[in-house]
Amino acid sequence: MPTQDADLLRQSGLRATPGRLSVLEVLAREPHVDAETIRQRIGLEAPSLQAVHNILADLHSAGLVRRFVPARSAARYERRIGDNHHHAVCSGCGTVFDVDSTTGDEPYAPGAIPEGFRVSTAEIVFWGVCADCA
Repeated sequence: MPTQDADLLRQSGLRATPGRLSVLEVLAREPHVDAETIRQRIGLEAPSLQAVHNILADLHSAGLVRRFVPARSAARYERRIGDNHHHAVCSGCGTVFDVDSTTGDEPYAPGAIPEGFRVSTAEIVFWGVCADCA
């Protein structure tokens, strides 16, 4: 995947630096993680936490990662982009699960939005307890 990721970065106008490639690799293996977790997963070659935040900001601005912020939590990142999905967060263990939308490609329930308002994205976070914590 590093070659594909390098190509993806270049196509998005970003240089394929070791830091960016490492962050993308972590997110490919483990979605829904925060910057500190990414830094830990990179290991000995990890850039500083600030550098990880900068890399994530660049990747998010380029549309290569999705950023979402569950209440009472650090921002989380994932590579699943370009589709309409939401998240469920376990209030016991903090695990985040993807929830596919029931409205298809529309990022909202048609008819629930004021006339003339154009929705570009929507984020719904469901809170509850997962099966392991129940």
